[in-house]
Amino acid sequence: MAHLILGIESSCDETGVALCDGEGRLLAHALHTQAAMHEEYGGVVPELASRDHIRRLVPLTEQVLGKAGATRQDLLAVAYTAGPGLAGALLVGASFACALAAALRLPAWPIHHLEAHLLSPLLATASESGRTGFVALRASNELGCAGKDRSLPRTEFPFVALLVSGGHTQLIRVAGIGRYELLGETVDDAAGEAFDKTAKLLDLGYPGGPALAALAERGRPGVFALPRPMLRSGDFDFSFSGLKTAVLTQLRRQPLDEQARADLAYEFQEAVTEVLAAKALAAARTAGVRDLVVAGGVGANRRLRARLAEGAMHQKLRVHHPPLELCTDNGAMIAHAAALRRQAGLLAVTTGDGAFDIRPRWSLTEVASAQ
Repeated sequence: MAHLILGIESSCDETGVALCDGEGRLLAHALHTQAAMHEEYGGVVPELASRDHIRRLVPLTEQVLGKAGATRQDLLAVAYTAGPGLAGALLVGASFACALAAALRLPAWPIHHLEAHLLSPLLATASESGRTGFVALRASNELGCAGKDRSLPRTEFPFVALLVSGGHTQLIRVAGIGRYELLGETVDDAAGEAFDKTAKLLDLGYPGGPALAALAERGRPGVFALPRPMLRSGDFDFSFSGLKTAVLTQLRRQPLDEQARADLAYEFQEAVTEVLAAKALAAARTAGVRDLVVAGGVGANRRLRARLAEGAMHQKLRVHHPPLELCTDNGAMIAHAAALRRQAGLLAVTTGDGAFDIRPRWSLTEVASAQ
């Protein structure tokens, strides 16, 4: 085995390591989440996150190599998340990747975290069919599971991507690898951040997004009425901080029993997913594309997937998701993005003296010129 790319992800509270071949096919990956460690603090503590990445990277790397039946001598390069993200966490992953690459006399490739997310749905069939392509989620499939309908034609550029996570909510028109146009983004809280903050108001613990979604399944429609921020703003921007305030207002009016809390969670999820789906579908329609890619942790939300699938049927649009296990941060998307950028001739290499850069703030529209 030869010409493998090792991918390292450490931008926040997940440590991810993966191996792809030069064509972007996933061979093995491993992921450690720090959610349990940060739960007692109600959110990510950057210093603790950085220290835990240090503990995890070496054993996860050995685990992935073992899964793939590979050794360090089979590596072509080491790719790592250079940004955006928490500075300390990024430094751990970048220093590990660059040190390993230097020891093996290999190139180290800095990768943009959000680019890796938006390209991750292409990874879904890369390991299944022997070529890079998309797996489509169709309304007839069980929601939350990627479809495997081989009769679907391969999706080509351009497409619109909805990047929706704890730190980012953006709509991007993707014309090709490294060719990105920002269509709209949140003006305040990201959707995932709003989920987590609202879950905290409802005493659901951390991470709050999945817990809130689970509570919402027991909720009843029509009990509460929350606003749909910027739903009819005429652009593709988002705003979610007001929703958190609206939930807080409801909670201050009177104590809520368990059913009322579920009803409020239901209405909150309805408000967020209605806005996300409406704007994403409108962006795809305006951009004149046939395909919508949804990536990031919130992309795993079943209600959001259902809304998008329903709207896509009316719009004759195909909606694409990465596998559920690759919706959150992971090393597979980093190795895969590196493989695609290598094929496109768009990779820079860190300097030979061991120096490297991280970019805690890094716009996706700058990625082609920055690397």
